[in-house]
Amino acid sequence: MWALRRASTPLRNLGYRVRTSRVFGKLEVPYSWEGNVAGFGTIAALSDRCISFERNNLVTWLSSGIYISSHGLSSHAGAEKSGEEDDMEDVFAELDETLPSTSPFEDSKAANNDEEELTSGSEIDDDDEDVDDGTQNELDLPEVETDLAEKIPKKSAPSALFKAILSASGLFVPSVLDKWVSEGNEISRADISLAMLNLRRRRMFEKALQFSEWLESSGQLDFIERDYVSRLDLIAKVQGLHKAESYIANIPKSFQGELIYRTLLANCVVANNVKKAEEIFNKMKDLGFPITTFACSQLLLLYKRVNKGKIADVLLLMERENVKPSMFSYKILIDAKGLSNDMIGMEQVVDTMKAEGIELDVSALSKLAKHYASGGLKDKAKVILKEIEDVNTKGSRWPCRILLPLYGELQMEDEVRRLWKICESNPSIGECMAAIVAWGKLKNIPEAEKIFDRVVKTWKQSPKQYSTMLKVYADNKMLVKGKELVKQMADNGCRIGPLTWNAIVKLYVEVGEVEKADSFLVKAVQKNQAKPLFTSYMIIMDQYARKGDVHNAEKIFYRMRLSGYVARFNQYQTLIQAYVNAKAPAYGMKERMKADNIFPNKALAGKLAQVDAFRKTAVSDLLD
Repeated sequence: MWALRRASTPLRNLGYRVRTSRVFGKLEVPYSWEGNVAGFGTIAALSDRCISFERNNLVTWLSSGIYISSHGLSSHAGAEKSGEEDDMEDVFAELDETLPSTSPFEDSKAANNDEEELTSGSEIDDDDEDVDDGTQNELDLPEVETDLAEKIPKKSAPSALFKAILSASGLFVPSVLDKWVSEGNEISRADISLAMLNLRRRRMFEKALQFSEWLESSGQLDFIERDYVSRLDLIAKVQGLHKAESYIANIPKSFQGELIYRTLLANCVVANNVKKAEEIFNKMKDLGFPITTFACSQLLLLYKRVNKGKIADVLLLMERENVKPSMFSYKILIDAKGLSNDMIGMEQVVDTMKAEGIELDVSALSKLAKHYASGGLKDKAKVILKEIEDVNTKGSRWPCRILLPLYGELQMEDEVRRLWKICESNPSIGECMAAIVAWGKLKNIPEAEKIFDRVVKTWKQSPKQYSTMLKVYADNKMLVKGKELVKQMADNGCRIGPLTWNAIVKLYVEVGEVEKADSFLVKAVQKNQAKPLFTSYMIIMDQYARKGDVHNAEKIFYRMRLSGYVARFNQYQTLIQAYVNAKAPAYGMKERMKADNIFPNKALAGKLAQVDAFRKTAVSDLLD
């Protein structure tokens, strides 16, 4: 753990030093975790209790203990629109974006390893294949229904019970099940587990929740801990965190164990709700539950997304409580370092893993390769990709889904062609989609289109397929092709939701039409009442910031709040850049950041100083 916290340049080299507990002696807070620096008070000495467990106060922050109230925006965001909403043709229907499963059980595996922004619902079809690639999803949370999951063949036929639930029009699951039982059908726990597993795989959480409620109310199942855990998870997904937390009071005391609260904690992380996640973490401590690797990993994942500066605090806690990082913990740290473009720190995390006797799996190796490629270290990325191929000794083809896009990113056309030739005679849909991405990165649009045509002819059409092809067009600035594809998507009755919106936004931005991207997203939200992806907003906001368009940057910031997204470090980073580029003062910006519990690193503190309306200069001193 000490090595993890020293995985980058220590603050002492920059003139900062803090003290920690007598257990660890002198602590050098890693600067690359974006610790709190100048402009927000002096660095405080950490107490013997590096982490505070008082409710709503998870961490004794390194900057100061000042309580900051909320402040308004620096400009009147939202006062006017971009102006072209009425020009956009509405061809969209309501559909939410994909959300990984959140179960507390850690003994089975899930396939979804999507990175960034998680909202509720799904933009995948029921027939999308469920590939087990040997990796876990980003929450380290496999499926809830696990007792039988590993015994069920992936391609097994759906059960009669599941078909009955699926046949329920709308959400009238109880009446369908009442009729099904009245016809003499029996229900075993095996039937229930299989049906629930299939509902979750298809992200049909509303029906799964009604199924769970019917099982209890009808007396068809004597609930045990895992059943309450499953119900809590479904309530959080369908009805929100508040309802889920309230439901705990209805669970018998004997079943209100750690699994219940870790499930709630995981759903807080899914929602990027920092305040609630910290509150639940502290409550688990208050209830006497041990501090586990699982819980700490959830906080690491949350802070990787919203504020990397807090990662150091979690590592301090883990060291103090002798909590060993898991493979999942290390993957988060690798990703955090890579996203910060700290390749030396990333390699030191890997060295620590190896010193602990933990071998990197394909998922961890793919993260390394991805960050090496994006960081311009192509030779190192190539070595990792060859290692991934060597690790795959069983002859399974599933790593092709990982390797194809990475070889494309590295512009290695021969390798892409070699791998696709292995898959081409009988490809899975996952391999096809990976090949489309790879050929798109190589700017070989005809090859990508050829595979896409094969996909839409072979499998049931889904928004995910179209969005992948749309992204290829966006990356290659092919607006006309993109518009034609969206029209084809609508003509074929394929529902369009946030994932596709994101691709369309990127398409407009890539061809320099940020105002159209903005107005498109406004109209899509108004017509469909769905929540756009976080990245959709950030793509637009970044363009406004580059132009120094403070008003529209603030407007996007405000709309993100209205959509339910909590403030993050990179939001403020982009917003402050808009003020810098506009050479305009940002009144109250420090206070806004403090109110959102966001603290700047050294680079952002420098930009804040530039836009400080009351900063002193040599000229202002003379004038005064």
